[in-house]
Amino acid sequence: MPVNRLYKLYLSPHRKYVKILKNLLGFVPGNLSLYRLAFRHKSVATSVKKGVKNSNERLEFLGDAVLGSVVAEVLFKLYPYEDEGFLTELRSKIVSRNNLNQLARKLGFEQLIEYDSRALGPTRQGSLLGDAFEALIGAIYLDKGYDFTRHFLVNHIIKAHIDIHTLEQTETNFKSKLIEWCQRHSKDISFDLIVNGDGENSKLFTVQASVDGQIMGLGKEFSKKNAEKLAAEKACEALGI
Repeated sequence: MPVNRLYKLYLSPHRKYVKILKNLLGFVPGNLSLYRLAFRHKSVATSVKKGVKNSNERLEFLGDAVLGSVVAEVLFKLYPYEDEGFLTELRSKIVSRNNLNQLARKLGFEQLIEYDSRALGPTRQGSLLGDAFEALIGAIYLDKGYDFTRHFLVNHIIKAHIDIHTLEQTETNFKSKLIEWCQRHSKDISFDLIVNGDGENSKLFTVQASVDGQIMGLGKEFSKKNAEKLAAEKACEALGI
């Protein structure tokens, strides 16, 4: 084992935290600050520049892109005769917040997440684990590079913990679930297409799901249908459905 890894595991003042990460992830982290940041929710973060907080949100953004790319490649190779719609649907199931929440809980991430429980209600705490999982992927990517991250995801996450064929048979229609919930509780529901921000891909659809006029979920995808599904999923999380 290289000297720097031995130091981090046995001599570093952060060795306890390093050992926890190694037990969870199977490798010794390089830039430890990235991993601490990955598990820090904005409720306990401080502002660093221009209102940007030292929370895991930026890492989550990066990790979401890396995770989506790796999952897309796995599905592309696993299903050589399926069309784009099938692959997109299955990828959405794998990277859904519900699935990532369960996965992060199974991996034991709860012991590492930093957040203020007083600032977050029980329903808003529901996505903490999934958000941290994506942020962690962003941290690994910055620390170890794409090839290492891809190998980690394929061999230690997808093959070890995700039953793709079972997910293929699982019907998860968050839009229908949200609409039915709103009907039962006499609430108005709308899915609105909004203008993308400056610099965003012009082919990207952004949809917000609103309940009684309050925005409950936002989805961005390359088809309006999938953007609505993502917005509905996030609204279901926020409402605890």
